[in-house]
Amino acid sequence: MRWGVLATGGIAASFTADLLKMPDAEVVAVGSRSLASAKTFADRFGIPRAYGSWTELADDEGIDIVYVAGPHSAHRPAAGLCLQAGRAVLCEKAFTVNAFEARELVDLARHQGLFLMEAMWMYFNPVIQRMTELVRDGAIGEIRTVHADFGLGGPFPPEHRLRDPAQAGGALLDLGVYPVSFAHLLLGEPDEVRAWAHLTPEGVDDNTGVLLGYDTGALALLSSSLSADTAQTASITGSTGRIEFPRGFFNTDRFVLHRPDRDPESFTDPAVPSHGLRYEAAEVMRCLRAGELESPFAPLDSSLAVMRTLDAIRDRIGVRYPGEA
Repeated sequence: MRWGVLATGGIAASFTADLLKMPDAEVVAVGSRSLASAKTFADRFGIPRAYGSWTELADDEGIDIVYVAGPHSAHRPAAGLCLQAGRAVLCEKAFTVNAFEARELVDLARHQGLFLMEAMWMYFNPVIQRMTELVRDGAIGEIRTVHADFGLGGPFPPEHRLRDPAQAGGALLDLGVYPVSFAHLLLGEPDEVRAWAHLTPEGVDDNTGVLLGYDTGALALLSSSLSADTAQTASITGSTGRIEFPRGFFNTDRFVLHRPDRDPESFTDPAVPSHGLRYEAAEVMRCLRAGELESPFAPLDSSLAVMRTLDAIRDRIGVRYPGEA
């Protein structure tokens, strides 16, 4: 399967490194708004073609799928350009800046009859998938609470992309998307959204707390931060047990199941690498070979629902990006 990579930042490098370890994947081209950056990236990873524009990459007919990285603000225009050119797309998370942009991408992909998926790699971790199987099979009864947090201590200077409103910066879209997506995986779209945040002088959130409520009586307590190195853990409590994840819940190799009158049960997969990006890449290639336009593990309607929740949180905390109403 022939991949093109759009953008040359850290996540693009990590994803490309994982692709190069997969025998059924080939990275054939990289595109950037800077030809020098694209050439440096291509030389680093042995990629044969480097382009100094997104359009040139999108127009390359020797590409089966484009991986769109870069800041959130670039996702809608970059992914849209690739879809318009007839390329299947794997687009980084957060999927877009807001739900309106996400709906535009989904409608475009469906109109074009092309594969599109949000790169929420956490969903494809085999340990996370094992957890969802256990929960679905009733191992902890009905879910009552979900807790998850993701914070980095920083400090991040004012010029950093995470503090730049023009790049849709802030803790929520970059880090909080993991706890929100974790809760969505288990509970779906919430019926009530409450949130509070401290904002930077630039107007993006740097410390955010979220309470999601569900008509079932379940709730999710989530947080994200650019100013605190949080535990980065997660737990799910049900009516008959709980599941606990250690630090790095979004790329974990283990969890522990606790149930009354039983010893704790540890579930471990030592094969999970430090970067689990290859699992989502494998799912993308499986879908393309099967002629599927969406992954059942990350359907587009779920990505739309997560974006609606992120929009609701931003509405509560008062974060708006340039160009938004």
